[in-house]
Amino acid sequence: MSGEVQSVPSPQEAVERALAAAKCDDCIVIADEGSSANLRWAGNSLTTNGVSRARQLTVVAISRSGDQARVGVVSRAGVRTDQIGDVVAEAEAAAAEASPAEDAQPLIAPAAGPAESAGFDLPPTATEISVFAGFAAELGAALGTAASAGRKLYGFAEHQLTSTYLGTSAGLRLRHDQPTGRLELNAKSADLTRSAWAGAGTRDFTDVDVTTLEADLAQRLDWAARSVELPAGRYETLLPPTAVADLLIYLYWSAGAKDALDGRTVFSKPGGGTRIGEELASLPLSLHSDPAEPGLQCAPFVIAHASSRESSVFDNGLRTGRTDWIATGRLGALTQTRHTARLSGQPVTPAIDNLVLTAPGATGSVADLVSRTKSGLLLTCLWYIREVDPQTLLLTGLTRDGVYLVENGEVTGAVNNFRFNESPVGMLSRITEVGATVPTLPREWSDYFTRAAMPAVRVEGFNMSSVSQAS
Repeated sequence: MSGEVQSVPSPQEAVERALAAAKCDDCIVIADEGSSANLRWAGNSLTTNGVSRARQLTVVAISRSGDQARVGVVSRAGVRTDQIGDVVAEAEAAAAEASPAEDAQPLIAPAAGPAESAGFDLPPTATEISVFAGFAAELGAALGTAASAGRKLYGFAEHQLTSTYLGTSAGLRLRHDQPTGRLELNAKSADLTRSAWAGAGTRDFTDVDVTTLEADLAQRLDWAARSVELPAGRYETLLPPTAVADLLIYLYWSAGAKDALDGRTVFSKPGGGTRIGEELASLPLSLHSDPAEPGLQCAPFVIAHASSRESSVFDNGLRTGRTDWIATGRLGALTQTRHTARLSGQPVTPAIDNLVLTAPGATGSVADLVSRTKSGLLLTCLWYIREVDPQTLLLTGLTRDGVYLVENGEVTGAVNNFRFNESPVGMLSRITEVGATVPTLPREWSDYFTRAAMPAVRVEGFNMSSVSQAS
């Protein structure tokens, strides 16, 4: 077998060969090349580290007949040069058997100017274990500090870098490099009866302060030296940024225009339409996404490997900008494809891979909110979040790794864990105080969504529906 048959193409070559092989009316090709580096530790000792690489080719074949279009999508990992034609043929065969696509649109045309394809011809970037150089040194010091104080640290650090190349039969050529990093750090007492968690999202690990995180965990373990049992009930509750992120990311994922128009969600207007323009929050909160958000940068155009109720392969390459999902407390937008925008009469507002909550003039940290609390609970994070009722966006889940009692401006001990039942939409109307917005890592959704910035908030009557035995 010749070297040509066995060769692995560059992402650009894979895109061009697939487009050249396509016999369908329209074709979209996405080549993703990714690399990942990780460190893991347990009981104050490093355990494993490694680097891996992966590549994937996605071909979207579109067969048109008048206003109708049929779509076939095939994704394959590790495609060799001699296999590209087979992937295209599979996608075309799938399109021939598909039903007409309700989201059919013309392909996005290339924009004028050379910047459209800037960097497309350059090789993909990759991460290496060296991304942890400065972080690893600080981590080693933190492990030593914990060991000398009788604490045990567990956790992992992961860095991914994915180069995405998008090409279409309409002539579009786009490329985006996405770094994604996360740290999860868990501290336990020597007897393993007390536990605390902290996390951080990052682009390159140069902004991760392990020393401060470890000190915060040590304080939380000290708080837990006193244990208090509390019953289920509604409590004034302080949510740290990570818990706010987990709740509002679920809200964001549930804010699809198609489901709202079909009357399926909390954003559906009784009698038809959506609730865009209605007040959701009692404070002038703003929830937005922006591909250029400092420290949270993400793809400035749509990358859709498949169509769903919230995304459309026909929108691949569509440019995105800042979108205010909630503006000064009112619902400002829902995630819209070009197809749903025609149905709703609203602007096209595709999903963007970051999320930021702000309040005008808000300052202060979790500690500042604690200092102004007469009686309430302080959470660490939320876990096992699941939807109960889409019509109200009622969610249930568990508290984890520390719930603390706050009395007269001070944390006075740890309380038992709870199961909660809350709607993030309903919660917005009961937020009475907001801190400064800071980058944060959602605990529950960190496998899927890491680019978030949230404030700590004070919520009246957060519903702790039952006592949980979870630790």
